[in-house]
Amino acid sequence: MDQSKSTAEAQPPPYSYPDYGQKNAGGQDNYGQNTFGHPQDSVGIGPGNIAVVCPAGQYGNNDQGSSEDQPPPPPWYSCGMEDANCFDDKAIRRGFIKKVYLTLMIQLLITIGIMCAFLYWETLREWSRRTYWLPYTMMGVVLVLSIALSCSGHLRRQVPHNFLALGLFTLAEGVLLGSVSAYFEVEAVMWAVGATALVCLALSLFSLQSRWDFTKCNTILWVFLWVAISYGLLYAIMPNQYLESMLACAGAFSFSIYLVTDTQLILNGKHKYAISSEEYIFATLNLYLDVISVYTLLLILFGLRN
Repeated sequence: MDQSKSTAEAQPPPYSYPDYGQKNAGGQDNYGQNTFGHPQDSVGIGPGNIAVVCPAGQYGNNDQGSSEDQPPPPPWYSCGMEDANCFDDKAIRRGFIKKVYLTLMIQLLITIGIMCAFLYWETLREWSRRTYWLPYTMMGVVLVLSIALSCSGHLRRQVPHNFLALGLFTLAEGVLLGSVSAYFEVEAVMWAVGATALVCLALSLFSLQSRWDFTKCNTILWVFLWVAISYGLLYAIMPNQYLESMLACAGAFSFSIYLVTDTQLILNGKHKYAISSEEYIFATLNLYLDVISVYTLLLILFGLRN
């Protein structure tokens, strides 16, 4: 009876027990566990036959034992996290590039389809030639939507509003280009489309190299743009075939450089600036406007030839 009573009344030792975790002269702790060698969890039998587990390491009790006897805890993060983050960034960038060019391809296919409707559907072509307000109306819609997509980050990033706005912009731009192309011969339009495809493909391949970084040439791009605008103002004041040719050449050259710059911003090689992976709508809009601008100016050149 006395033995069972003493066993029932036994309690585990508190953590502040003065001899907890201390070694005696024989290299053993007070519960008979050998603590020499590699630190590991020790299990002892305390008073009252109560098992006590002593994990290796410190518990914030600097008064009991020295720091040399109890090794520091392992680090929270293992080695190689920087390489993993770099891999994640590259994977995100590849997905971003795929998304941008897939969206751009869909935009261009829709635009070409609308242009073909205006070129080969005689009823629609004649109606667009008689409807003088159509290109100006579409120009206003395109301007409003392009400003909204460029200035509103919330609209560009919120799904599905960003795709709806980009889809409306593509439809309006397709109708605008179709109504303008209806005034040209079909042969001139096809030559302009083919030349635009070759120019854009060559410039995109050129953008893959990292020797020439056009993202740092903002001042030069600004100068080229204002040269094209100046020729446009001169042509508006004094309509002339030579001024129109110079306008088309200067504009096509300027937007070709812009196409290289925007492509390098998207590819993010060893360039100074890059577009964030969240701005895929903005990146697609930039490329689309560059391609459309090059096509329009080449169409003027081929139209003048005919």
